[in-house]
Amino acid sequence: MNLLALDTSSNACSVALQVGEKVTLAHVVKPREHTTILLPMIENILQDARMNLTDLDGIVLGNGPGSFIGMRIAASVAQGMAYGANLQIVPVSSLEIIAAETLSTHEEIHVLVAQDAHMNEVYLAAFTRDESGLPVTEREVTLHKVNENIADLASDDVLAAGAGWQRYPELFTNNESILAGRAEILYPNARYLL
Repeated sequence: MNLLALDTSSNACSVALQVGEKVTLAHVVKPREHTTILLPMIENILQDARMNLTDLDGIVLGNGPGSFIGMRIAASVAQGMAYGANLQIVPVSSLEIIAAETLSTHEEIHVLVAQDAHMNEVYLAAFTRDESGLPVTEREVTLHKVNENIADLASDDVLAAGAGWQRYPELFTNNESILAGRAEILYPNARYLL
């Protein structure tokens, strides 16, 4: 299957192309530059693979939550490409993307993803690993103040992931006793959209 994946819901601009079993990734952290770098990233990744949009079977889109402008950028680009090439778009939670990478690189079976929602708030969602190693939502995305208690979202073996923990260190410090640790996975990586 040939798929193009993209996510611009955070400070990272991430594009991945799957052609059969081969995956190519372009991933950069450049806040506020997504409008200028996303299309060239897509063009380069397709050119390097000698692919056209019409060679794709679909587009996988990281659909947030996250930066409103960032999500609009990726959604607009995905919709334009999908319409022009008669492709389907498959939306995936950007928090689930972070959970997928965390679960594939760590032994813990639960992950609590926090992404910056600004104004001392984070988007939080809890995931667990299924039999195939993929994330399954345990707790849907909620908006939390960084000083709110999150004990109801955590258990003994929950690993924290996402940029929200870095942006608001007090969130981790105030809840460190109920967390197994913190993964250094901050932003959605399009490879894990696939």
